[in-house]
Amino acid sequence: MSDVIERVDRSVWVKGAPERRAAVMGRGPLAGRRLAVKDLFDIEGEITGAGNPDWAAAQRPAQRTAPAVQALLDAGADLAGKTQTDEFAYSLNGANMHYGTPVNPKAPERLPGGSSSGSAIAVARGEADIGLGTDTGGSIRIPASYNGLWGLRPTHGAIGCDGLVPLAPCFDTVGWLCRDHDTLAGVADALLPRPHHEAFDSVMTLLVPEALAGEASRFHQTLGARQDLLVQSLSNQWLAHLGRTFRVLQGRDIWRAHGAWMTREQPRLAPDIEARFQWCATLTDSDEQVALKARAEIINALRTFSDDGAQLLALPTAPGASPLLSLTGQPLEAYREHLMGMTALAGLWGAPQLSMPLLTDNRQGGGHAPWGVSLLGAPGQDRRLVARARAYRA
Repeated sequence: MSDVIERVDRSVWVKGAPERRAAVMGRGPLAGRRLAVKDLFDIEGEITGAGNPDWAAAQRPAQRTAPAVQALLDAGADLAGKTQTDEFAYSLNGANMHYGTPVNPKAPERLPGGSSSGSAIAVARGEADIGLGTDTGGSIRIPASYNGLWGLRPTHGAIGCDGLVPLAPCFDTVGWLCRDHDTLAGVADALLPRPHHEAFDSVMTLLVPEALAGEASRFHQTLGARQDLLVQSLSNQWLAHLGRTFRVLQGRDIWRAHGAWMTREQPRLAPDIEARFQWCATLTDSDEQVALKARAEIINALRTFSDDGAQLLALPTAPGASPLLSLTGQPLEAYREHLMGMTALAGLWGAPQLSMPLLTDNRQGGGHAPWGVSLLGAPGQDRRLVARARAYRA
C-alpha cells in the first residue's frame, strides 16, 4: 500500500502520525505494531512537553529514550509518534486547554478520557496499535473504558518510571492501551517481570458500587458465564472515603514533585487543573498522616475481599459511559470525585487493574457508549491478570 500522509490532529499527536503505510517489517514479537507514546516519556532528541507549553519551553531535548519506550522498540514495535496528554497528567477528562480535546471515535459527543488521551484516541482510531501512557489515578483505565479499549495499569513499581515526567511518584505507573488482548499480552511480555506460577482460586469477587446496584445482574452476567462469582457491595460512603484518601496522598506527592516549579514559574494552566495544584499546596503533614492510616485500613479490606490475594476481584471501571462534553463546572467535578473513589482501589493498594471492553452503557443517558469492566489482582499478579482476561476476548 502506498504511503498516504493525512492531516495530523494536534489534539492527539504532538509529533508523528497519522501516516498510512505498510507495516515496518522489523524483528521481534511486536514487529509491525505501531507505538504511540504519551508526551511524558523522553525520546532521545525530542522535547518532553507534559501537555503544557510553558513546561515544554523550559526543556531541552532528551539525551536518551525512556527505558519503557526502548523496551518496546527493542521488541520490534515501530514508533509512530508522541501523543498529547492532559496537563502534567493531572486530569481524567482528556481535554487540554492549549492543544484541544480529541474526538472520542466511539462516542463523539462525550469526553475521550485522560490523561493518556492522545495515546488512547490514536489506538481507538487505528492510527497506532499500542498506546503507551501512564496511570496515576486512572489515566489508562478511564480512557480504555470510554473508548472501548483494553488498558492495563500494572503493579506500582513493576515497570520503571525512569525518563518520565512524574505526577505523583508514589502512585505513577507505566501502562498501555490496545484494541485487542493479543497485543496487550505481547506488550506485557516485553515490559513486565516474569510471572509467578500460582493460580487464582476458581472464585472471583465482584465489587459493586452502591450507586450501580441496579446493574449488578448485568455485571454478573458479563463475567459469570466464565467464572464463579461472589458479590461484595461497596457503599457510597466508603468509596468517597477511598477517593478522599487517595486525593490527599496524591496531592502531597504532586506538590513535592512540582510545587517549587509551579510557585516559581506560574505556568498557564486550565482553571480546573490550576485549582487542583493550588489545593495540593494547602495539604499538611497531618492530612498526610491521617490518609496514610486510612490507606492501611483500606488495603486490609481489599486483602479480605480477595482472600489475601488468592481471589481475583472484578468491578466496573467507571461509573458508566464517558461524561458528555456539555458537562462542565461543579457537576463534572462531582463526577470526578465519584470516579476517583472507584479508581482509588488499585491506586491505594499499588495493585494491577485491567480494563476490558465488555459493556456498553444502555441506561437512560448512556447512549450505548463504551463501558469497561475491570479485573483487579493483588500487587505482583499482573501477568496472571492478563492471562485470566484471555477468557473474555471477543
